[in-house]
Amino acid sequence: MTEAPSAGRRWLLRAARAMAVVGIVAAAVTTAPGDASATAAPPPYLTLEASYGAGTVTNGWERVERYADGTDGFRTEGFPADGRGDQDGTRVTYFGGVSRPSSGRFLLYAAPGWNSGSRTTPVLLVHGANDTADRAWANPGESGGYGCGAASCPSTGLMQFLAARGHRVFAVGFAHKQGDNLMQAQIVGDAVAVIKAKLGVDAVDLVGWSKGEMSTRAYVSSVRPSWGRAYAGDVRRLVTLGGPNGGYDYPYAHGWAHDFSIWPECGGTVNAPSPHSHMTCYGLYTAHPEYAMTPSGGQDNYPGQRQMLARWDGQYGVDGAAQDWYTTYYGGQGFFTAGSGIQAAIDAGSLIAPLHRAGVPASVPTYLLAGGSADVLGIFNENRGPSDGVVFVSSALDTTGIATVGGKATITTANHLELGWHASAAAQVAAWLS
Repeated sequence: MTEAPSAGRRWLLRAARAMAVVGIVAAAVTTAPGDASATAAPPPYLTLEASYGAGTVTNGWERVERYADGTDGFRTEGFPADGRGDQDGTRVTYFGGVSRPSSGRFLLYAAPGWNSGSRTTPVLLVHGANDTADRAWANPGESGGYGCGAASCPSTGLMQFLAARGHRVFAVGFAHKQGDNLMQAQIVGDAVAVIKAKLGVDAVDLVGWSKGEMSTRAYVSSVRPSWGRAYAGDVRRLVTLGGPNGGYDYPYAHGWAHDFSIWPECGGTVNAPSPHSHMTCYGLYTAHPEYAMTPSGGQDNYPGQRQMLARWDGQYGVDGAAQDWYTTYYGGQGFFTAGSGIQAAIDAGSLIAPLHRAGVPASVPTYLLAGGSADVLGIFNENRGPSDGVVFVSSALDTTGIATVGGKATITTANHLELGWHASAAAQVAAWLS
């Protein structure tokens, strides 16, 4: 067995930032659910725990609130022990100093003009994997270079773009960056309920980016845990940005390159799941169940990722030039890695087929936006077919189960991580919402 190539290791450390397939300490002001800014109280199972306002909130937001859903069924999900999945920056403050909060807690961000914008229907932005509402929607450059998918990151995003055009903009912040999409769908419903109560409206527009497509679509489709609430009929339009509507298989199709950003013995630190159970780095063969795509060794820290999986080998094949490509995708022991393969992960809980079967109600026009540029900096881009670097265009535009397709578009100059701030993408979203 030989050492992993150092050149590949250096640039692949950032790989999972594409799975978006991505402060200051402020004092909390505890408030009651019947806040003066609201026109009605939120549902009784929701508690407003804290509010952060002017002078304490960063990245252009006007306000951030923390809510807790007391419904039995929510739990604290698994986090990698080395802290790579913990809340960070101002989010730790917003979550009350807790870096590993229960998935029954969430943050609701409000943009300037949230209660005075000219547009009738408010907008809720839902971020993707290993990301935050701050970086995704308000400051794409918050995490530095490469975090936004380009060499130079802007300091404003879709939030400012929409707010400047009269939209009343909100965003949700999840407790777990790679969490269960069924629980996060319940949180999306909670956020919608709070916005409705605050503004006295009947419906909200949803914009889900990447993994955020899963929770928004699951909510309107009533795909939920056994203890969860069904769709409340309160979404006017659903917009998906680079969403894996048809699923994705990137981690398995490019597992060898993907793992260098994850496996600590190879220098990996990124918060993303591995398709392998064992890997050799610098001659050392090790196991890391804490980074597994499927439950392993009593740990399950990345449920939201396997829920997005679907096989694309029938349409686009598998990258036969990748090390251990066959065993990575189909399962078994390769020269340097071992794993159970993508089908085992799908069987362990993919939501693609259930979402297709449930269908998006005809009352919710759905708009699908794809990126067409596979040029995400710092990763091995998806090259087996037209893609945004992570998700195939044909997956992002897959309308299976969508009763009313409001529109489809591809931004040929945007990659997966640019879809939340690219000028053409923002203009398209604004047009659909308007």
